[in-house]
Amino acid sequence: MGLFDRISRVVRANVNDMVSKAEDPEKILEQAIIDMQEDLVQLRQAVAKSIAQQKRTQQQYNQAQTNANQWQSRAQLALQKGDENLAREALQRKKSHAETAATLKAQYDGQSGQVETLKRSLMQLESKISEAKTKKNMLKARMQSAKAQEQLQSSLGSLNSSGAMGAFERMEEKVLEAEATSQASEELLGADLESQFAQLESGSDVDDELTAMKAQLSGGSKPAGALPEGQAPAADAEVDDELEKLRAELDNL
Repeated sequence: MGLFDRISRVVRANVNDMVSKAEDPEKILEQAIIDMQEDLVQLRQAVAKSIAQQKRTQQQYNQAQTNANQWQSRAQLALQKGDENLAREALQRKKSHAETAATLKAQYDGQSGQVETLKRSLMQLESKISEAKTKKNMLKARMQSAKAQEQLQSSLGSLNSSGAMGAFERMEEKVLEAEATSQASEELLGADLESQFAQLESGSDVDDELTAMKAQLSGGSKPAGALPEGQAPAADAEVDDELEKLRAELDNL
C-alpha cells in the first residue's frame, strides 16, 4: 500500500469519526424532515404545474375539436349550396383541426397519467413526512430519556459509594464494639455484686457459728436457734455425739 493511500485512509477515518461524534440525532432528524418538506414543496409545485399544463392542453383540445366540428358544418353548408370547392376547402380546414385535436388528445392522456403519478408520489411523501414527524418525536423522547439515564449513571458513578459504605461499616463496627463493651461492663458489675453478696452470706454463717461458740465458752448457753433437749431427731444422734465431744474438749481447755 502506497503512502498516499495510507494517508488518505487515515484522513477519511478521522473525518468519519469526527462526523459521527458531531452528529446529534435530534438535529439530524429535524434536518431530514426539513429536507423532506422542501421536497414536498417542490413536488406540489410540479403537480400544480402538471395539472395546469393538463388543463391548458384540454382547453386546446376542446378548441381544436370545436374548430373541426365547425369546419365540418361549413363544408356541409357549402356542399348544400352547390359550392364544391368551398366545401373541399372547409374539409381541409376541418381535417387540420381534427389532426391537431387528436395530437392534443394524446398529449392530454399522457399528462393525465403523469399527474396521477405525481399525485400518488405527493400523497406518499406527505405520509412519510407525517410518519417521520411521529418517529422524530418518539426518538427525541427516547434520546432525552437515554441522556437523562446517562447523566444519572454518571452522577451515581461520580459518587464514592464504596467509601461511603465503608464509612457506614466502620461506624457500625464502632457501635457494635461500644454495645459489647457496655454489655461486658454490666455483666462484670453483676458478677462483682453477686460475689460480694455471696461473701456476705457465707460470712454470716461463719459469724453466727463463731458467736454461738463464744456463747458456749462464756456460759454454756445454748446457741441461738438450738432445739430443746429431748427434741433432737433420731437421725441427728451422731451429730449430737460429736457436739458433746466438742463441748468436752472445750471444757478441758
